Amino acid sequence: MTALPEHVLINREYWDVEAARYVAAGERAWRSNEVTWGVFNAPQSEAALFPDDVEGMDAIELGCGTAYVSSWLARRGARPVGIDNSQAQLATARRLQAEHGIDFPLLHGNAEQVPYPDASFDLAVSEYGAAIWCDPYVWIPEAARLLRPGGRLAFLCNSVVSVLCAPDDENEQPTGRLLRPQRGLHKTAWSEGCVDFHLGHGDMIRLLHASGFEVEDLIELHAPEGAADSSYAYAPAEWSRKWPVEEIWKARRRP
Repeated sequence: MTALPEHVLINREYWDVEAARYVAAGERAWRSNEVTWGVFNAPQSEAALFPDDVEGMDAIELGCGTAYVSSWLARRGARPVGIDNSQAQLATARRLQAEHGIDFPLLHGNAEQVPYPDASFDLAVSEYGAAIWCDPYVWIPEAARLLRPGGRLAFLCNSVVSVLCAPDDENEQPTGRLLRPQRGLHKTAWSEGCVDFHLGHGDMIRLLHASGFEVEDLIELHAPEGAADSSYAYAPAEWSRKWPVEEIWKARRRP
């Protein structure tokens, strides 16, 4: 068996501890059939991560956490598979599957190496998940391998500007100043004991093209007027109204 990369092992340990903080949010999302995205719950009608019609699609959620996104896909007629690095997150997902009577495969593993054959899926999706916790130079080519020609890739992650303005301490709010360089932006080890990944827009576009994708959209998400602060220090409402706090990338696998 191939040894797991160091960042995968670090993040596995981190998320097996952090999973308890996300149980309540996972339960709320499973109870709701309303699809919303990101820390300010942007509605699907305004920020469509996956297609409105997913009936009959084979889908994979890369870094599924509690798998509520996969539950939304299953309720809309897709055939999802979820993979996640954390057994604790998957334990919550399996419990919620049983409670809601929605069953689909859940795999404990690294989304940079998915144990499915080439061209197994029509849709690959990640809300955070692999989108920030896996190395993009590995997971994006892996998503391309998994997708059939014409298949869609859609993922939501922190915006580039929010990463550049983020203090090293996760409990501190972002500033109006750039705190780290964009040149060379890739892997960041944070003080709380996790490792995540971000690319500048030019690097991301080049990577997607090199991996066999055509970029279809980039949607930058702001806090709506009147929104209260999110529960995340990195996304205060006032800051997030001025600058995009998150971004959605949508691409299609070339034939």
